[in-house]
Amino acid sequence: MEDESKSQLLGKTQPENIDFSHEKQGEMENKSHSKDIFATKNNLKPKKFPHSGSKSYQCKECGRNFTRNNSLYRHQLIHTGEKPYHCDICGRMFSQENSLHRHKYIHTGKKPYQCDICGKRYTGNSDLSWHKRTHTGEKPYCCDVCGKSFTGNSDLSRHKRIHMRERPYQCEICDKTFSTSSHLYRHIRIHSEDNPSYQCNICGQTFSISANLSRHIRIHTGEKPYQCDICGKAFSRKYVLFSHKNSHSQVKPYHCNICGKMFSYSTGLNSHKQTHTEDTPYHCDGSDETFSDSISLSSHKHTHTEEKLYCCDVCGKSFSVNSNLCSHKRTHTGEKPYHCDICDKTFSRSSSLSTHKRFHTGEKPYHCNICGKSFFAASGLYFHKRTHTGEKPHHCEICGKTFSMSYSLSNHKRTHTGEKPYHCGDCGKTFTYNSSLYRHKRIHRNDK
Repeated sequence: MEDESKSQLLGKTQPENIDFSHEKQGEMENKSHSKDIFATKNNLKPKKFPHSGSKSYQCKECGRNFTRNNSLYRHQLIHTGEKPYHCDICGRMFSQENSLHRHKYIHTGKKPYQCDICGKRYTGNSDLSWHKRTHTGEKPYCCDVCGKSFTGNSDLSRHKRIHMRERPYQCEICDKTFSTSSHLYRHIRIHSEDNPSYQCNICGQTFSISANLSRHIRIHTGEKPYQCDICGKAFSRKYVLFSHKNSHSQVKPYHCNICGKMFSYSTGLNSHKQTHTEDTPYHCDGSDETFSDSISLSSHKHTHTEEKLYCCDVCGKSFSVNSNLCSHKRTHTGEKPYHCDICDKTFSRSSSLSTHKRFHTGEKPYHCNICGKSFFAASGLYFHKRTHTGEKPHHCEICGKTFSMSYSLSNHKRTHTGEKPYHCGDCGKTFTYNSSLYRHKRIHRNDK
């Protein structure tokens, strides 16, 4: 009777390579089944430990200890490769039942685990634990090649493929290779006819999860169901509202583990960290340009595809990124919601406010690795580097002259068109360049 109850508890016949000699004999049966599962039973056979209140069952493959034999059994499926649990929606297989349970949240859109700092939600507790490290700055996983550290072991594994240029995951249908299993899994959906597909009836974009389609449709409708109860500003995503509220409370939960600087938003922290490193692991296959984060790479790729899904309903100008459209619309409305608390100057973009504040603090976080010169903004460093490379990408189609800056080309073109947009308010004289107008105004100041 005792043997039968143990079998029901485990839900499977125990493999013969687990030694439970401190329990009654007769518990280990169905050896032919265990032989199929464990081809190397001597390697996986666990060590026995005396009853001391500590973990008693050890996996000989990796040395991990367990207090229960069924826990050890489930663990050893990782080494054997057996995946007895399968998703009845997409067919994906798992070695652990709880992994299947978490996976099903992908199809339902359910995210039961919420961060108590920023409100962002996740499908698994392990994902939440990983996310919380973005607030604490903890990065326990270190690359032994370049020394870079990461919040998660999976991030470290993906990073190491940069050094090895490894793409181990291959699609069996079209032979395309990927650096991560998740990228391969998303790609396989393209070939699957059984995969549920949710299509936007406005732009045609498809999604594998209905919740993602619902969020996407808000881009077209402009719906913003999440409203700030302090200032009334509305947002399309709940976690963005949580982050926004930090701007009222002055809470800055994201801090840089290198210099200690604090940020209200994770995006601000990620952008800031680029000032400390020259590492650009994200590579564009179309232009050989590299980027420090996947978001920048995705935005850049739109320049190759010319895909611009976000259109201004006032002037018709289109953008590849929704945030750029939102910023552009403020040129029509005149809205400047970002306010400097030092001099009261206002800005239409948060990035412009951040750059402006450095004029007050004197901070110049962007350093040229060639000459050491520092800059308030990343754009300043970007354009400065052209003085070293000699790059002049802006070309005048009239005379062929080239320039390193787009505004220099615009100014130059006025020598061909005769345009003089800068005029003196005192005498009405007009000028081609703003600097010429500035010098001219000294005449009137001296006269006074």
